Amino acid sequence: MSTVTAYAAHSATAPLTETTITRREVGPHDVAFDIHFAGICHSDIHTVKGEWGKVEYPMVPGHEIAGIVTEVGAEVTKYQVGDRVGVGCFVDSCRECAQCLAGEEQYCDNPGMVGTYNGVGRDGQRTQGGYSGAIVVDENYVLRIPDTLPLDAAAPLLCAGITLYSPLRHWNAGPGTRVAVIGLGGLGHMGVKLAHAMGAHVTVLSQSLKKMEDGLRLGADEYYATSDPATFETLAGRFDLILNTVSANLNLNDYLGLLKLDGTLVELGMPENPMTVPAGALVFRRRRLAGSLIGGIAETQEMLDFCAEHDVRPEIEVITPDYINEAYDRVLASDVRYRFVIDTESLR
Repeated sequence: MSTVTAYAAHSATAPLTETTITRREVGPHDVAFDIHFAGICHSDIHTVKGEWGKVEYPMVPGHEIAGIVTEVGAEVTKYQVGDRVGVGCFVDSCRECAQCLAGEEQYCDNPGMVGTYNGVGRDGQRTQGGYSGAIVVDENYVLRIPDTLPLDAAAPLLCAGITLYSPLRHWNAGPGTRVAVIGLGGLGHMGVKLAHAMGAHVTVLSQSLKKMEDGLRLGADEYYATSDPATFETLAGRFDLILNTVSANLNLNDYLGLLKLDGTLVELGMPENPMTVPAGALVFRRRRLAGSLIGGIAETQEMLDFCAEHDVRPEIEVITPDYINEAYDRVLASDVRYRFVIDTESLR
């Protein structure tokens, strides 16, 4: 066992504070690495506040983790000391169900993927995340970060990046397709960059036009305000794929009406209240309402390699650990463009 410094939540209402946690000894198939950067995801905040189910405190958040390998187990074949690596939203799965065998570990059936934090590992211990100085993870759940991707920029790709990449790939975004992204935040801005890099025609659907200049700079071809009712008339029946990155309950009749025949609206956020789906909006144009959850290990590696090849990086603001609580407040106020990343040097 080793002891590392971390920032942990001790209750649903208290600020995160500096503490120490233990990491397991490096087993035969484990990779140990120093964490250099950890992204702040809105999911971290939901979990800390107990909004997504039971939390065992103290709990260290963080599932956008990038660093440098310091030790590998005797039977590790994929990595060596000095490699640039990352870990995303999960650190284990059953490895036996149909989904795991197909490389879609995020949909593991038995009993489900093991979260990077607030989960329970095979050793029966609670998992603790990336707001810390170091971590130990099985090599099969570690990603290789290409040399051309800076570690600070790579960190948010391990959740925000793959969350958008996976549905874009699954629904075949590319040249000749029209993609709309609802919301230009931490997730949405990655959707714009990735869809643009894939060659799709990209439209941002945002409540207002205040981020229009950013949206066009990031790769959007068009930008519309959803607060203007005329938007839904102008864009009716236009899109092959719509990615909804916001967690607010939307009028689905309006947004489904923007899809072409056989178009798909994909939910990536988690609205607080049940969604009301008008059957007619689906039936009369053979439209689909779907959902998508991050990506498997192989697809996440593919995403990292794609981003390196096409120079796709998130827009980030690097902070020190003692700013985490202020950063949380700013995320809740939508006051970040577009992703906070913690420089964990002081925790190593």
